[in-house]
Amino acid sequence: MDLPHRRFGRTNLKMPVLSLGGMRFQKSWDELKFSEISKKEQKKVENIFNLANQFGFNHIETAKYYGTSEIQLGMAFKNTKKIPKIIQTKIPPNSDPKLFERELLKSFEKLQVKKIDLLAIHGINLPEHLHHAVRDGGCIDVLKKFQKENLIGYIGFSTHGESSLIEKAISTNLFDYVNLHWYFINQTNSKVIDLAHKYDLGVFIISPTDKGGHLHTPSEKMLELCSPLHPIVFNDLFCLRNMNIHTISVGISKEKDFDLHLEALSLLPESEQYIPKILINLKEESINSLGLEWYQSWAENIPNWQNTPGGINIPVLLWLSNLIDSFDLEQFAKSRYQLLGNGSHWFPGNNANLLDVDISEGQLLTVLEKHIKPKKVIRKLRVLKEKFGKEELSRLSKN
Repeated sequence: MDLPHRRFGRTNLKMPVLSLGGMRFQKSWDELKFSEISKKEQKKVENIFNLANQFGFNHIETAKYYGTSEIQLGMAFKNTKKIPKIIQTKIPPNSDPKLFERELLKSFEKLQVKKIDLLAIHGINLPEHLHHAVRDGGCIDVLKKFQKENLIGYIGFSTHGESSLIEKAISTNLFDYVNLHWYFINQTNSKVIDLAHKYDLGVFIISPTDKGGHLHTPSEKMLELCSPLHPIVFNDLFCLRNMNIHTISVGISKEKDFDLHLEALSLLPESEQYIPKILINLKEESINSLGLEWYQSWAENIPNWQNTPGGINIPVLLWLSNLIDSFDLEQFAKSRYQLLGNGSHWFPGNNANLLDVDISEGQLLTVLEKHIKPKKVIRKLRVLKEKFGKEELSRLSKN
């Protein structure tokens, strides 16, 4: 089977529009020796890898941070005697380029390959990460040395950072591609994608199914609103109708997870028959659920978390509240809520647990004075705390 391909920016690689993400089918998030992985667990990886190969997924993407993923994929390449045309892995930035190089060599060792086609600096989420990458003698200079030895093909970066930081990284013109978040429920990086196109960068969309609303387990409301498509099919088509996006990650945990993504590909030539109507459904439901004034203006004049008492991430919390009210994405909102305060620079800021404990309503009203409905904001924060805060506090007390 041959998946549709798109030119991956200045790399000129023929990139399949679906990429196999290596995050969801490994044994563990912990780094383990291969001897600690059972034959059954390794067989699962190899079965998925073989099936992906049959379906034409010739780009596999993994990372040092993905637990046992690199080592299991390396053994899969060896055992199946199949190596994908395009291998991508990601190494976190480091203030010490020697440590960065050491981690890079470990990835070669685990993957058991002579060349890594795409090497991303993993998690340029803060200004200091970008500095470590681009400064003289920094991480990119290490990668360029490997490039000259034909051990690395192209250099990119992955990011969960703010759009302004991503734009700054792209504007250095030192990267060939970018891995970033963009899908129906989170279109913050729309202008970033336009800038990437201007600089002719390859654009890879991270985790559109999971971070796009836990679409493996969609709410009944999302199923209705996206009908006749499954929400996964809708979201894939929503992303891929943007021709400045070259590939989206498909996170597989079991073999049947391929089915809906392949269905989306079969409908790609007809996407305009479906997507505009579904977008109208989703917009109308949001307006009906939230009210027109809130729908249009909720995000205006909200302080960022750095300037909010207790570091409460009000923009993200209101976004989660809106997703619950509009689409019943409660389980997704719960997971994101509980990650706030525990996600470091990958998902910064805090949830609302400190509201009415260490942070008073009056303190928040001061920073919300220019918002259209400051007291409504605080009511919504309290609802989220009531829904998810007690369980989070209970979980933390057991750790």
